[in-house]
Amino acid sequence: MGYQYVLMRGEYPNYQSWNGFNDTIRSCRLIRHPSTRHRIRIYERPDFNGQMIECSEDLPNLLDRWQFRDIHSAHVQDGVWVFYEHPNYRGRQYLLEKGEYRRHTEWGALHPSVGSIRRVVDL
Repeated sequence: MGYQYVLMRGEYPNYQSWNGFNDTIRSCRLIRHPSTRHRIRIYERPDFNGQMIECSEDLPNLLDRWQFRDIHSAHVQDGVWVFYEHPNYRGRQYLLEKGEYRRHTEWGALHPSVGSIRRVVDL
């Protein structure tokens, strides 16, 4: 529960460097064996309805490829992905592992706003 932060390999001298809300972390977990293949389908409406696009690369600004500011459902077919609330990988982060997410609340978001999408890759 609460804010999520996905930290890739690297150094983080303070919580602002990972866009943290504050310097408190209550729990963490390791994402094991990220896939070398990545594929996700995002949908305009809940329950995989409305317009859909499939992505296999990072999108620093979702509006460059998607005409909507909101994503209401998603199907992660391969890999692990992070949704960011704002463009350029800023704001709240939501980790999506392989599976179906029929509503934005299923990935932990209060609102369906997504500004950027990034793959979790093993460096």
